[in-house]
Amino acid sequence: MTDEIDQLLISALMEDSRRSLKALAQISGLSAPSVAERLRKLEERGVLKGYTVDVDAKSFGYQLQAIVRIRPLPGQLHEVERQIVAIPEFTECDKVTGDDCFIARLHVRSMEQLDTLLDKLNSHAETNTAIVKKTSVKRRLPPMA
Repeated sequence: MTDEIDQLLISALMEDSRRSLKALAQISGLSAPSVAERLRKLEERGVLKGYTVDVDAKSFGYQLQAIVRIRPLPGQLHEVERQIVAIPEFTECDKVTGDDCFIARLHVRSMEQLDTLLDKLNSHAETNTAIVKKTSVKRRLPPMA
């Protein structure tokens, strides 16, 4: 279980994972060693799984983002999953219930690249693709309390 101070520290790190212990101490009203101990305990309990950066894929030429619903053909589930994992342009993928087995996020440099990558799945799955126009809600935590 997390308390209000843990939640405050987690929220501060979600805003900026590079915040120093000193800055986190000022935010929380704790000493830097106390903050370090709390973070260590949160890491040990698996609450904090890592610290990351947010990189704009467009900086690397990925102009388009797509959400792809993927329905493997009978008997092809594991092969489709293997292929998704092997294609680095798939940046996220969830195995879901319902008609589609996978919902994935794909970053591509062009429509031609999108076609090429989806063609790799076509002999094993049906796909339905939507191009992302805008991300209205970036990945975030649900309410902690």
